[in-house]
Amino acid sequence: MAKDKKSEFLNQVSRRSHFEVVFDHLPGVSFFAKNRSFELVVANRAFWERLDCDSEADLVGKTDFELFPRRLAEKFRKDDEEVIHTGEPKLKIIELFFNRQGLPDWYFTNKFPVFGRDEKVIGVMGTVQSYTGRKSALTPHLELDRAVSFLRRHFREPIIMADLARLVGMSVRQFNRRFRETFGTNPTNFLIKTRIQAACEELRRSESTINDIALDYGFYDQSSFTQHFRKHVGMTPLQYRKRR
Repeated sequence: MAKDKKSEFLNQVSRRSHFEVVFDHLPGVSFFAKNRSFELVVANRAFWERLDCDSEADLVGKTDFELFPRRLAEKFRKDDEEVIHTGEPKLKIIELFFNRQGLPDWYFTNKFPVFGRDEKVIGVMGTVQSYTGRKSALTPHLELDRAVSFLRRHFREPIIMADLARLVGMSVRQFNRRFRETFGTNPTNFLIKTRIQAACEELRRSESTINDIALDYGFYDQSSFTQHFRKHVGMTPLQYRKRR
């Protein structure tokens, strides 16, 4: 009954209602939509301002490969393809950007399929929120901010999760549960993913050996680094370096 009422209402909505304008007034939230060709067709103000554009028109028709570094664009495309292929949303995707100081800034993305009137998927839409901008929405989990800030500064160093849990005044079990509720993954995977993304940057821009990179970014040895890298990136560090 509720679903019928919702459909009835939406079918009566005029284009003059400009539902999309609402997204321009959601603080800290970037909204976008792409067609099946992965071209941007909708972007709210937060999205186009983040890319230093003057208006939405500057983005419409462009793909991620025209707007972002190739490594990020490849990741975005892979997620988009999965959403379009399965018709299922992907939630709490953690995206990592590294600033000029080499520190990670985390962004949280939710992607949803867009269905046409024939019920076939015609594109993908989503929201992007930075961790900093999302803090106000994380209450009552703000105590995790100390842990995230510590990970951000020390992700290259050996980190014991029991010590991290103690830092925020929780048991390991409670810390893992709260962290997963907030970030959609456990703190160990969060740390490993951060290290892997940082290592990708290093593999692209430096001539350091793979073993040195493994040790510099907190892995026990090259074998452990390769195992985690293959799991998260789909290839070995050497294969990644050669492709780039």
